[in-house]
Amino acid sequence: MTETKPPVNDDVIGRLAEKGEQAMQRLADLPGGTKALQKLNDLRARVDDLSRRMRGVDQLEQRVTKLEKELAALKRAQKPSAEKSPSRKAGA
Repeated sequence: MTETKPPVNDDVIGRLAEKGEQAMQRLADLPGGTKALQKLNDLRARVDDLSRRMRGVDQLEQRVTKLEKELAALKRAQKPSAEKSPSRKAGA
């Protein structure tokens, strides 16, 4: 007796993909199903776009933090020089 290898679709991912395709086909066959699938695809695209944008927020936060530190250092450097300058007398 020779062993036969199971078909490639017997792996878990393949079976899930097949079931997903079947479910999508059944949804499309329902009244209004095509519209619902279109909305789900639009939602997926919008979530993908949002997640891409949110990944950039971390970089922006790092840049803002760096700029805030630089600004604070500049302000500290300007304070002593402003205190050393002679102040004007009122009415002079």
